Amino acid sequence: MPIRYTVNAKGLQQDLIKSLSLKNSSTAIKNSLKLNTGELLSKKIERLKDEMIRDFLNLPVTKEIMAGPTSSNISGTLGGYGNLFSFIGFQKGANPIDPIINLLNQTTYNISRVSPRGQIKLTIVMPSSNDIFNATPVPWAPGLSWAQRIETGMSGLGNYLNKSSSSSRSGSGVQSGKKARSGRFLNTKYITHFLKKWQRIFLKIEKKINLA
Repeated sequence: MPIRYTVNAKGLQQDLIKSLSLKNSSTAIKNSLKLNTGELLSKKIERLKDEMIRDFLNLPVTKEIMAGPTSSNISGTLGGYGNLFSFIGFQKGANPIDPIINLLNQTTYNISRVSPRGQIKLTIVMPSSNDIFNATPVPWAPGLSWAQRIETGMSGLGNYLNKSSSSSRSGSGVQSGKKARSGRFLNTKYITHFLKKWQRIFLKIEKKINLA
């Protein structure tokens, strides 16, 4: 879902507004939008996007899944037993995080032309939670999203055995036919919380924009 907000150009240098209005192209306006620090808006957005992706890669759930079937349960979602990669049942050698990174990399922005009232609309476009949930199917249940289930909970922990097996998709996790332990999956904040955090960060740009 895009984040939309408007930069009001009223009160800025009228010769600049007139110049931009005459050109009235999004490219010319993009090249003229700067922060009050002097940094180009385009550079700022790219820098924030890079920071956002680094932040995502540093989340415990992300790090645990990226570490594969030999990881420890650093997210704490399994009570310290096994790991998310083998519990969820990813195929050995798979990169389940890649589709999320690809979506975050598509974060971009659009600039409108100068309106008759001297306004310019800046639209930041980020992936929504649903975009990411749709791109992260549970390997054995395509109608479910593992990224969403990290937030809402997963069943099967009581039957999960973290051991090597030739019948395991990941190579080191199986579901036993009988209950092997007590306890439940400890759901945690993940995609929804992460995106809301970064939407707030991108929205702060509005207060720092000048036309220069």
